[in-house]
Amino acid sequence: MMSVRIKSAVMLLMIALWPLAALPADVDAHAADRKQLLRVFDEIVSGINEQNIDRMVAQMDENATVIWLNAEVSRGHADIKAYYRRMVGTGDAILKKYTTKARVAAPARFFGDIAVADGTMEDEFFPIRRDAFKLNSNWSVTCVKRDGQWKILHLHLSTNVFNNELLDEVKHMAWYAGGGGVLAGLVLMFVIGRVTRRT
Repeated sequence: MMSVRIKSAVMLLMIALWPLAALPADVDAHAADRKQLLRVFDEIVSGINEQNIDRMVAQMDENATVIWLNAEVSRGHADIKAYYRRMVGTGDAILKKYTTKARVAAPARFFGDIAVADGTMEDEFFPIRRDAFKLNSNWSVTCVKRDGQWKILHLHLSTNVFNNELLDEVKHMAWYAGGGGVLAGLVLMFVIGRVTRRT
């Protein structure tokens, strides 16, 4: 009789726990946070491609810091906007525009109300005074959650300073300049030789 009761209790317990057993073992406690962070990421990328600094800054904490590809540092909304408008636009700006294809390298990592993520970018720059060029770069970001909203607190952009398209261009120019110098030297030697023979 006791064994029947025990069996019945075990069966009832198994039935009660069955829905939990059906759940995946790796349920992401930060699924909603990840969706919001991806929206922040999409807004930043769209802002870059639209040349819309206000759209980008709207995703940043008021105390945000950005380290740009040229290693300049901007702190706070006003400083970030001033840098961007000095670099991208018309007149004395360096770039007419730049566009990017950005990717997230791995899922964000969470440390309480702080999230850290990184990824890659394929950038195309359109300078005012020269032809367009491309650079592959990396980004890393630290976000903070305030009042239920994720905002960028720190954004760092970097590229390979030892191997990139601009360096390749300089190398080609150096080869052309070197070849031109050798050719000019040979012509000069030929002319000097002819003049010397005549005298």
